[in-house]
Amino acid sequence: MSNSFLQMLQLRESLSMALAAIKSGKLRSILTLLGIAVGVFSIIAVMTAVEVLQSSIENGISQLGANTFQMQKFPVSFNDNHENRRKFRNRKNITYEQAVQVKDKVSLAEQVGIEGWRGGKIVFWNGQKTNPNIGVVGENVEGIATNDWSVQNGRTISQQDMEMAANVVILGTTLVERLFPPSVNPVGQTIRFDGSLWQVIGVLEKKGGALGGNQDNFMIIPLSAFFQQYGRKDIDVHIMVKAKSREVLDDCIEQARLVLRTARNVAPGADDDFGYFSNDSLVKQWNDLTLYVRMGVLLVSSIALLAAGVGIMNIMLVSVTERTREIGIRKSVGAQRRDILSQFIIEAVILSQMGGILGVVGGILGGNVVGLLLNVPAVIPWDWAAIGIGACSLVGLTFGVYPAWKAAALDPIEALRYE
Repeated sequence: MSNSFLQMLQLRESLSMALAAIKSGKLRSILTLLGIAVGVFSIIAVMTAVEVLQSSIENGISQLGANTFQMQKFPVSFNDNHENRRKFRNRKNITYEQAVQVKDKVSLAEQVGIEGWRGGKIVFWNGQKTNPNIGVVGENVEGIATNDWSVQNGRTISQQDMEMAANVVILGTTLVERLFPPSVNPVGQTIRFDGSLWQVIGVLEKKGGALGGNQDNFMIIPLSAFFQQYGRKDIDVHIMVKAKSREVLDDCIEQARLVLRTARNVAPGADDDFGYFSNDSLVKQWNDLTLYVRMGVLLVSSIALLAAGVGIMNIMLVSVTERTREIGIRKSVGAQRRDILSQFIIEAVILSQMGGILGVVGGILGGNVVGLLLNVPAVIPWDWAAIGIGACSLVGLTFGVYPAWKAAALDPIEALRYE
């Protein structure tokens, strides 16, 4: 019989005895693995929640199309507050004429969308009305594409609509659901808001929520009709610029920035008096914001895992004391030191792994509760799950070695005499 086969049998016996020992001390084992599970749960739950929120940003908040950035009066910041808003509110609005200069002079742009927003509208149709929370956005022809909107029913805004300042409107799906019964096709219907009648020409594809918001509760009208309805004086225009390719995106941003600085008469050396962002910059900003949160949670959870490891060591030491005679009997019938060592190390690792798996599963479920509340798809952080399981193995090995060594070092004669 080969040595490798004997070692396999011995390892199998150690595993069997470790499982039997865990089963015989159910309460002790449950308390031990719960300590591990809590530490792993806290890591996985927070990391899962962070990835859910990041997914929401990448697929929801970043409303722009590929290779596209937006220029506006206020910078975009996830830690925005009243103080920051007050700092920038004295800036002059970006005007339509300035936006047209960007459209005409940025040679690296494939498309330039121009838009203006108004909120708090009530929309009426056939005796039905909405709450006063509907947004209306005026878009030029290219604004639909640069915002990454798609019309699923009907048509988009045409150049003729722009030239005629036509009273036509495209509705978001949430607005459609609030106004029209399922049996009614919204396209072709006439709605009313702000005292004017508008013909529905299209319905957008659903985008869903992002960080608790709703990206479908608005309507789109031609920018020319928007200015005719609300004037231009107090409108803060947004500019969406789609670069010709990914490779020239950074150069396109710089070109557009210089054009807009010139259009707004920003003095050389002075800071920009406008903000701009892209999908990539939003994601980077989110990652930077959550970095310290993740590091803090990792530190606290590591301390929890360390405490759980000490608990494992204490329980294993108690187990060694309780099973002294068992160890003596095993040694007297031929068990080697390595057999005793492997038995107790395997027992510690199994307890850690069971706790780790429990913590990973619970953490993924708990973290995805955030996704459920925000109506975004669930995520499974495979990398952090692997890290959690690996950390549990390390904890089991680290804190199981000393009790295992102590058990293996027992003198068989003294062990047999132990009462």
